[in-house]
Amino acid sequence: MIKADKYYKESLNKILTDGCVDVDPRPVYKDGVKAHTKFITQVFEEYDISKGEFPITTLRNTAIKTGIKEVLWIYQKQSNSLEVARNMGINWWDEWDVGDGTIGQRYGATISKYNLMDELLEGLVKNPFGRRHIINMYQYSDMSETKGLHPCAYETLYSVRKVGDEFYLDLTLTQRSNDYLMAGYINKIQYVALQMMIAGHCGYKVGKFCHLVQNLHIYDRHLDSASELLNREPLEEQPYIELAGNKSFYQYKIEDFKVYNTKNIKKLSKSLEIAV
Repeated sequence: MIKADKYYKESLNKILTDGCVDVDPRPVYKDGVKAHTKFITQVFEEYDISKGEFPITTLRNTAIKTGIKEVLWIYQKQSNSLEVARNMGINWWDEWDVGDGTIGQRYGATISKYNLMDELLEGLVKNPFGRRHIINMYQYSDMSETKGLHPCAYETLYSVRKVGDEFYLDLTLTQRSNDYLMAGYINKIQYVALQMMIAGHCGYKVGKFCHLVQNLHIYDRHLDSASELLNREPLEEQPYIELAGNKSFYQYKIEDFKVYNTKNIKKLSKSLEIAV
């Protein structure tokens, strides 16, 4: 069993058997009913991309290309505009429109406001072994400036290692909250894609990807789907992505990514109801 499937089954089982049920949650379903979750805390996963370990489960399909487009929207275009997102084929943010066609002073708007991407890229090239290569989008002044969903995948930390004559870029993603069935593995692989683009910009190899989630949860209306996944048999082949060539971070396009070994991965038997 590949590592991603092992992690998925372990976490799903732990949430269903040992998870805590929240009290008076903020999110609601479209019918106005409170959206309760079962959750576990402080969940950590580690993958070595350089050894062919990718966080792509074979238990259910993952919107890999759309997830990568979202990373381009946030970190490359540095936008919070829903029109820009929709033009890129990203529609899952529509429910979080704050009333002006944006998601508020969040995500890409924060990256742009503080010039976080350029600062990171410059630092990784000029001082690769520094220990301060961090992007943090959880800025309280931004969140008080406008309405909007607080960033979920809010922080990335980067380290460079030299192995022989090669430099490897490692990335750790920290996430305050993760809707495991809706976005769990989208978040993982989209940040591996971000890691690939940054490594390509710097001329480094892609190293380890780690993911820490503080609150990993399943919504009450998704519990049947979680049980369905636990009863599925994983596939043998490791799905993976490749990125063509080294170029400037801002020159990469979605067409530069190729996805392999995903054609036999099944969808869930029913669609998941979103909670906002």
